Parts: sequence; structure tokens; C-alpha cells
Amino acid sequence: MNEKYSHLHNDYKKLINLSKEDRIKSLYNPIWIGYPQTIKIIQLLKQMMDRPKKPRTQNLLIIGDSNMGKTSIVVEFCKMYQDYTLEDEEGMSVVVKPIILAQSPTKADEKGLYISILENLWTPFRSTDSIAKLRSQTLYLMRKCNVKMLIFDEIHHLLGGTPIQQRTVMQTLKSLGNELMIPIVGVGIKSASLVLSSSPELASRFDLVTLKRWGLDKNFRGLLNSFEKRLPLKKPSLLSSKEKAPILYSISQGNLGNLHRLLIECTTFAIDEEIEEITVDIIKKFKWVKPTSKILPREIEI
Repeated sequence: MNEKYSHLHNDYKKLINLSKEDRIKSLYNPIWIGYPQTIKIIQLLKQMMDRPKKPRTQNLLIIGDSNMGKTSIVVEFCKMYQDYTLEDEEGMSVVVKPIILAQSPTKADEKGLYISILENLWTPFRSTDSIAKLRSQTLYLMRKCNVKMLIFDEIHHLLGGTPIQQRTVMQTLKSLGNELMIPIVGVGIKSASLVLSSSPELASRFDLVTLKRWGLDKNFRGLLNSFEKRLPLKKPSLLSSKEKAPILYSISQGNLGNLHRLLIECTTFAIDEEIEEITVDIIKKFKWVKPTSKILPREIEI
């Protein structure tokens, strides 16, 4: 079987023996494909983790279009620093949590910020408590769990609320970083950079990295090869060929998430119809998988 399905990654060859339904279901499992941009961002995050603690820590804002894989990057990074348990001097178990990956509150809300962190610390808390009490509990638990990095996903949500609320939340982030002496990482769409405009001093403490759309180049063709190795089809599709790569790029417009969605639709059809490869005709059939619109949903052709 290994030689027969040499176009597949070894970990995915076993999927070929599954039923059609299970092969299609497997397409929706999370996958990770490391490529130059993501590797550089993860290396940057590692460097931040390894720096000694100091009062004025440099932070990072990761921005990019929707559906570009920003969250996947920080999730993959967090896997490198798993939680673990130690015994203290009294023989009690102490949980060490190197990284907290929290969802930003739906608007600029100081209490919501503390609650988002506390939800990741396995300790009961009352959301009705005062801001001062929630802040005290947050700082205590983060120190106890030896948190070394705080990541907020969807940080552009903090643009919601009044200018005063935005400034208050950003000052809260600044205060957390100062007191704990740890880096803070924000992840969001391009408008997230406006979050920093409410506090010039805080903006100076953030570096900015943009996850860019793919170009139609050798890196994009390498990405297509990586995807093809993970699609449970019995025949090679040669997605990176001069015939297919431009069509895939034209439909996805270099958006990683939309490319993934397009390939899932094409693969599902190829399995259902027992074609077992993605042809040009199949790709064109799913041209409706256009890049995500900020205003309108994608219309499925039936």
C-alpha cells in the first residue's frame, strides 16, 4: 500500500482503507502545515518566551485577513509548551501553565478581560465579583501557575465600546504585563492595530507582524503539495501543476482558509463520485468557494 499511495503522507495512507463517509469526515480534522511565514512567527514567539523577565517587556500583535490561519499558529505554538504538574515543598501538586491562550471579550470590558483569563485557570470564580477582586485573583493565579506568556485571540473585539472603555482595557493589559513581567500577544484581523491607537505608550511596546496572503509562486505550489499529501484520495491530483495551481489560486485569492475549504469540497466530490483525484473540471465546479466576504455569506451552488 505504501508504494501504491506514495503521493500521500505516511500518516494519511491509512485513511484510504476507510469507508467513503469516514474519509470525507476526516477532511474536517484540524491539520497543521508549517510554511515560511508561520515558522518565522513561531520562532519569534519562542524568542519572546525565552527572554528573562523584566518590567518593560516587548509585546507582539499578529494581524491578517480573516481565515488566514492566525489562530492555528498560536494554537500550534501553545502545544510546544504544555501544562504540567510539580510538587511543592509541602508535597502538594502545583499546576504550571506556561501560556494562557484566551478569547478576547466581545467588547472593551475590563471585567470581561479578567474573566477571559480566569476561565483558563481551572479555579472557581464569581463573575459578579468586583473588578478589584477579579484582578487580584487573576494576578495571584497567574503567578501561582508561573504563566510566562498571555495570548489574546480576536483582540480586535476590544475596538467595541467607548474610547474611555478602550483606553481602560489597554491600560489593564499594560498593567498585567508590567506586574507579571511577561509578554502579551494579540491576534486579530488588520483592524486590530487600531486597538493600540488609544494608548501611544502601549503601542510603543508592541511589535507588529502581518500574516500576508499567498502569492502565485513556488511557495503556493509547495503549499498545494503539502495539502495534497493530506487529502485521502487514491490517485495523485498534481495540484501544483501549471494547469491547476492558477485556477486554485484564482478562486481562493491566496487566502489559506478559503483554499482549504475549496480543497475539502473538491475532495468530497472526488470521493463521492469515485473519481479519486481532483481534476480541473472538479475545481471549476466549486468556483463558488470565493474568499470570505465581510458583508455577504458565500452562496452555495446547488
